[in-house]
Amino acid sequence: MSTRHPIIAVTGSSGAGTSTARKVFEQLFALLGAKAAYVDGDAFHAYDRAQMQAGIQRAKIRGENFSHFGPAANHFDRLEALFEEYGRQGSGHSRHYLHSVEEAAEHGGEVGTFTPWAPLPAQTDVLLYEGLHGGVVTENHNIAQHVDLLIGMTPTINLEWVQKIRRDMEERGHSAEDISRTILRRMPDYVNYIIPQFSRTHINFQRVPLVDTSNPFAAQGIPTAEESMMVIRVARPSAVPVDLPYVLSMVSGAWTSRPNTLVVPGANGALAMELVLRAVVAGLLDRRRALLRAEAEAEAEAAVAAPPIPPAQEPPA
Repeated sequence: MSTRHPIIAVTGSSGAGTSTARKVFEQLFALLGAKAAYVDGDAFHAYDRAQMQAGIQRAKIRGENFSHFGPAANHFDRLEALFEEYGRQGSGHSRHYLHSVEEAAEHGGEVGTFTPWAPLPAQTDVLLYEGLHGGVVTENHNIAQHVDLLIGMTPTINLEWVQKIRRDMEERGHSAEDISRTILRRMPDYVNYIIPQFSRTHINFQRVPLVDTSNPFAAQGIPTAEESMMVIRVARPSAVPVDLPYVLSMVSGAWTSRPNTLVVPGANGALAMELVLRAVVAGLLDRRRALLRAEAEAEAEAAVAAPPIPPAQEPPA
């Protein structure tokens, strides 16, 4: 963790709503006058699309577990190195995974490949990571220890599957059987590496559907915000300054289910998220700015107190 170069990580599986959280943070950074470095978790996958497909086939033959959720398909070492370096000196390297034709055209690459590793922008105030593994801890890596604010995006598992199934069917043309096999293949890594992160988070945002999703494969579309509730749990109240009574008073239809847990209508979820996070992010930035001011003042005082440097003497004739 770092006062000088804070790191915020939004962690959650595919379709969990991490991109929605990123938009909220972008708005907060603009409001608070902060320059952010943005890091996409897909950048730290170990294989491009073709290599991943080949790896999955090899794993099937060998009876091995292999998925984007686990360490075998990711550069946990590089992600932890980035967080460590950024927290220490505000720098590091990342890249982009090119998901679409539009992204490939923008970066001059091919769909399903990576751009080259490149330095993060200079002179940023905060790093925002969005992806699968912002709070991962394994035998060899502890990524969570470097994060100053860890946010979990955690829809109920049936809703998560509904979102994946609809996306893979409608956008990627996958069959229900293919999607079912993918879910089963990923499950060991999901249980071992994704779920445990949500016990390390500072705040979890969990979307809960209010319609029947008991069979995700038979669900008639993804439940809308109006058909959902958002459960907001401040897992570490002593570590983050969230004024839940204030949020409760500002969000229509909100109520508390436990002292550290707020429930809000899904349509008001983005507003509630912004209200919950604003003071926390402002606190991180205020501490950074206070440290930089104190260091600048100390340097100025040291310069005033230093004895003057005598002028150079000309050598005798």
